[in-house]
Amino acid sequence: MRHPVADILGPGGPIAAWMRARASDGAYEPRPQQVEMAKAVAENLAAGGRLVVEAGTGVGKSFAYLVPAMLRVLTTGQRVVVATNTIALQEQLVLRDLPTLTDTVGAGAPGAERGAGWGIDPSRSHPLVPALVKGRGNYLSLRRLALAESRRERVLPEPAQRRTLAVIKDWSRTTDDGTLSTLPAVERPGVWDRVQSDSDNCMGRRCPTYDTCFYQTARRTMAAANLLVCNHALFFADLALRAGGAGFLPEYDHVILDEAHAVEEAASDHFGLELPEARCEHFFGVLFHTGTGKGYLPALAHALSRSPGPARGEGAVAAAIGAVHRAQGASRAFFQEALGLARSGALRSGRLPEPGMLTVPLPGALRDLADRLRVLREALGPPTTSQSDQQAPPTEADADRLELNAYVARAESLATIAEAIADQKLPGSVYWIQAGQGDEPAAAWGGIGPRVSVACAPVDVGPLLREHLYQRQCSVTLTSATLTTSGHDGSPFGHTLERLGLDRPADGAGPRVLRVGSPFDYASQCRVIIDRSVPGPAGRGGGRGGGRAPGAGRSGAPDRAQRDAGDRAYARALAERIAHHAAQTEGGAFVLFTAHQTLLRCAELLAAPMGALGLPLLAQGLDGSPGQVLRRFRQDPRSVLLGAASFWQGVDVKGRTLRNVIITKLPFEPPDRPLVEARAERLRAAGKDPFGDDALPRAILRFKQAFGRLIRSATDQGRVVILDPRVLTTGYGRAFLDALPEGVPLTIEDGSGQALGRHAGPGPDGEAGPGQRIEPVPFDL
Repeated sequence: MRHPVADILGPGGPIAAWMRARASDGAYEPRPQQVEMAKAVAENLAAGGRLVVEAGTGVGKSFAYLVPAMLRVLTTGQRVVVATNTIALQEQLVLRDLPTLTDTVGAGAPGAERGAGWGIDPSRSHPLVPALVKGRGNYLSLRRLALAESRRERVLPEPAQRRTLAVIKDWSRTTDDGTLSTLPAVERPGVWDRVQSDSDNCMGRRCPTYDTCFYQTARRTMAAANLLVCNHALFFADLALRAGGAGFLPEYDHVILDEAHAVEEAASDHFGLELPEARCEHFFGVLFHTGTGKGYLPALAHALSRSPGPARGEGAVAAAIGAVHRAQGASRAFFQEALGLARSGALRSGRLPEPGMLTVPLPGALRDLADRLRVLREALGPPTTSQSDQQAPPTEADADRLELNAYVARAESLATIAEAIADQKLPGSVYWIQAGQGDEPAAAWGGIGPRVSVACAPVDVGPLLREHLYQRQCSVTLTSATLTTSGHDGSPFGHTLERLGLDRPADGAGPRVLRVGSPFDYASQCRVIIDRSVPGPAGRGGGRGGGRAPGAGRSGAPDRAQRDAGDRAYARALAERIAHHAAQTEGGAFVLFTAHQTLLRCAELLAAPMGALGLPLLAQGLDGSPGQVLRRFRQDPRSVLLGAASFWQGVDVKGRTLRNVIITKLPFEPPDRPLVEARAERLRAAGKDPFGDDALPRAILRFKQAFGRLIRSATDQGRVVILDPRVLTTGYGRAFLDALPEGVPLTIEDGSGQALGRHAGPGPDGEAGPGQRIEPVPFDL
């Protein structure tokens, strides 16, 4: 008996017919891997189980889970949540994949019988209602915008802030959904905080803009939808809220987590805590800007002075401003203490090993501020409406009570976070201080010194996921192109299952795992070049086999001067080989770094040689945000882009625009990062090897992600260059090469332009073949 998903996705189905119609030559190549995955997803939805699928690039995994998800909705009416890590994939699902499936197969198509194209009796099918879900803070509040506009001269101290508010006002007249993602670029993004929708500052049905409210409209859409698409951040924020008895998403029966390689980090972020000094400074500045005397509280005082009747609230405003001063002073002392600890040498890598090391009473000062704001709220008098008079229009005082509600909640939240981190109240977590560079200008973020934050995160998210996700009455499907490694236990999925808490299921039944390969012909579409001429990154963290750095002491750690000299020499050697390999493909290259400092040094060294070659050089952080430099890269096929963490995964550039991916260093996490240290301690205590059981598998998964940037379609061609000789010189290097797709040609070079290793014919990107002399690139430093 054929499976329904095979009828839809198979060679004789409607999707195949649609693809044939789109192809210029009418050709269609069946993807049995896609059908195999879709069957597994459908079976997991029906069983309410746990499924982990690694689907190689080109399988079409979004259709492989959307088709069974849509079938489930149509046949049962159950609700499915699909969560992705990147905005790009969310947009692909909502703007392209779901419309294609509904229009092609017939579910939801105008004039079509519901479910008929899916082999379902229309009289017994349920409506399919998809929706894109975003967090509340992404939506504009028209009422708060009007309030900010009426007080802009007193609330916004800087002309740039007022110009930003004007941009938001103009945009509000034309936007369809009022979401932050559609707002044009603005000078002061922090102004959004004053006009965004906020649960603590909501009038509900009494709001004069309720019927046109962007958030309430989206909320109604979400409540009616049965196929919800959101990002990992929102999904895990909701999961963390549910742990405390709240929640944002409606109840759901199934969850599908795409880009599941990023699930651990997303869960860690939302079950952990972070308190940046910049967040505190921004909050205080919203209430009262010390430099200009402007802000919400002075604007409220002015409004009260102009209101008819007896004076009320002026004394409470003054008391609240005094509390702002005290809280800001405590905040600055708290973060200065943290900065001093981080730079004193008393803490290894900024980690806070025990509670009580941060002694400044910031939580108390913030709670005093919250109390003063409550007093001010009460001083405004009782609400103008009662339970029996909900139709009366709200007054300006009502709006200010809600503003103060939100500020009270914000102060209490900051106090709770500061206290939880200082007193280390979250069990199973690691705590640390993150300090910016000493030469970072304070004006860049609005503080008085280097950027500082304190944070904590669970060392192991597995138990949290077991308790709050897997033990719920819903099916869970996790999928990605990179979930397997050659683990010590012989199980390709072993490391991923352990990280995500699926290795010890509460009900005794482990998850089903499935691995479907890519349909791409990697042997003819790409080649891998290992350039062993760059010195190994000894002493630079991550991995084994680097050896002791020259000049290092007995501990293996060189002094600062020697380390800086070594870093400069390494960057110079790296930049020279980057220029060489970028020239071979006339640009079209991603150069991937594990450290932003190395990226910046190489950007400086590469400026002249890239200019001489006529290859535009784009560096993340120097030439714009990741999104900005990616857009510029796509516009010029000769560009060379230097990118850090965000370019190792989740970036999709098809065609000739990207034909060269250069991996500068094997992507091990620095072993002295607090979370990495804590994981290593936990593994040692369990009798495991932190390197082989954790650091190496994580690096392999990131390496596979980097390799996956190159070939994104059946017609893509190019090369991947590895500039880290450890893949050849260390015992663990073979594990990285084993992670490559089967049949990929491999060449080894020593920097002379001579191919020393095996090679399977001329490269598909047209570069010089083995044995052919390559003229050196001019590199005048």
